[in-house]
Amino acid sequence: MWLALGTLPTIAKVEPFPTPPESAIRLFYIQRSSNSNVVVYDANLTSNKALNAKNPVHTYWIRYTEKGQQEELSSIQKTLAYGLYTNKINTELEPSYEGYFLAYRKRKFVVKLDPKGVPIALFPINGKLQILKRVYVNVDESKFMPSVNYIELFGKDPVSGKEVYERFKP
Repeated sequence: MWLALGTLPTIAKVEPFPTPPESAIRLFYIQRSSNSNVVVYDANLTSNKALNAKNPVHTYWIRYTEKGQQEELSSIQKTLAYGLYTNKINTELEPSYEGYFLAYRKRKFVVKLDPKGVPIALFPINGKLQILKRVYVNVDESKFMPSVNYIELFGKDPVSGKEVYERFKP
C-alpha cells in the first residue's frame, strides 16, 4: 500500500533525559536508557568542608518517573548495581579516595577536592584521568537479565577545561 504525499507518519521527538539540579557538591550522575530516573553521586562533606573519611560519596536516586523525589538506594542497588567502594589514598597530601563501581570494577577513579575546595571525581576517560560529570548507560532489557549495550562518559579535562567524551562497551 502506498501512502499519499503528506501522510507519512511523523516521528516523535525524543525528549532528552532530565538533568538533576546543579549542586556545589555534585560529583556526577548516571542516566539510563530504561527510564528517566537518575542516580546521583554527591560528595559527602563534613562540617569543615572536608570529605567524610568513612563515606566520601553519597549516592541516591532522583525518581523523575514518580514525583521527582530523592530516594536512597536499596541495599541490593548499593551492592550490585550503583554502589561504590572507596578507600583512602594515603600518599596524597590532601585527603583523596580511590574507588570503583561495584558493578564495574575495571576502571578505578579518585574522589578529592580540587585546589579551590570543589569536590571532583577523576575517572579514566580515553585513557586519562578526567573530571567525570555524567554517565549514560544504554541498557538492553529484552532478555530475562538486563545487559549493557554501551556506556558513554562525559567530562572535562582538569587542565584545559575542555569537554571530553568516550563511548565503550563494557
